[in-house]
Amino acid sequence: MAEVIIVKDQHQAGRIYARAVADLIKQKPTAVLGLATGSSPLAAYEELASIIYTEHIDVSHVRGFALDEYIGLPLSHPQSYHSTIWRTVVEPLGLNPANVHVPGDALNGAPLSDGSKVAHAGEKYDQAIAAAGGVDVQILGIGTDGHVGFNEPGSSLASGTRIKTLAEQTRNDNARFFNGDVSQVPTHCITQGIGTILKARHLVLLAFGEAKAEAVAETVEGGVSAFCPASALQLHPHATVIVDEQAASRLRNKDYYRWAYAHKPVWQSI
Repeated sequence: MAEVIIVKDQHQAGRIYARAVADLIKQKPTAVLGLATGSSPLAAYEELASIIYTEHIDVSHVRGFALDEYIGLPLSHPQSYHSTIWRTVVEPLGLNPANVHVPGDALNGAPLSDGSKVAHAGEKYDQAIAAAGGVDVQILGIGTDGHVGFNEPGSSLASGTRIKTLAEQTRNDNARFFNGDVSQVPTHCITQGIGTILKARHLVLLAFGEAKAEAVAETVEGGVSAFCPASALQLHPHATVIVDEQAASRLRNKDYYRWAYAHKPVWQSI
């Protein structure tokens, strides 16, 4: 079962994530970070950037692998995840751009119809992660339907990185990044699979707000099911779920989670 930490806001959650990652980088300068986009990780990246600069941590050899990318968007598009990772992670943290990878980089905006580029991109991405030694800490958000990465409900819990069709709910949720116009949101993506995500040594899932409460409850306390892909975190030996009060509102075991975290040994990180 995942460790569940209930916090007051995104910045407290971000500080918990950032402290753990900063300490990892100090111990392992070539650490491999799993990177996510969306709104949930933003405060965590901000807090990590603050620690890196305050404590003068050398991140020149840190590697990063993003979770997913839209199919068909040029890398230069402001809403491509290549661009988003650059804005929210590479520049603020001072990472070496050559060490940070996004699944769609090799596609460079190629359309779904370009099988010569698209068909084997997922397999090659998984090989690149393995060649780097695997992901040390993977940060995750969660969709209102329980998806992680772009693994929509019904995704195989053993899946590798692959091409997926986006659910209409996901496209509607993401339309806010495309001037509210869902027609501009691509219909396909390339995403790390659940099986790929589970290979990371530590998973940290962040969720905030009432809209995420049902998905969080299914993830933490429901059955493991492909219809809530995030529930696969229950199978991982080192998973941490950090949520605010609103996102935790439907958890039945809230009091225990608070008690356990309050009595955690001071030497034990997340």
